[in-house]
Amino acid sequence: MYNVPFRFNPFSPLNTMQLMRGATAYLKQPEFQAYLTAVFNGIWAEKLNMESPEVIADVLSKAGIDATDFMHHIGQSEVKERLKAITEKAVTRGVFGAPSFFLNDEMFFGQDRLDFVDAALGDWQ
Repeated sequence: MYNVPFRFNPFSPLNTMQLMRGATAYLKQPEFQAYLTAVFNGIWAEKLNMESPEVIADVLSKAGIDATDFMHHIGQSEVKERLKAITEKAVTRGVFGAPSFFLNDEMFFGQDRLDFVDAALGDWQ
């Protein structure tokens, strides 16, 4: 569907803390979608070492995101605390991986379950 062959990243498992902080920092910013696309492609399409600050900076720069701005954001205590709160809420709701979707209290796990989410939305409306 996304024209990305399924092959594991040779650097996996990755410590994604910096990337999760970045997603948290850009969550309500115009850069959010570009950030997600750049990180997804860096990990899964390009098979890059997305733990490396230099690699992250290069990937984000190519996506039009200022790498210095990224480093500033991920170091802020507010971003770190927001990520902890988001994570705690997810764990409380039973999330055990990504992607997870909720319709009210019903959880759907996995990208391959989007048809179930679509069907549930049809029932829900």
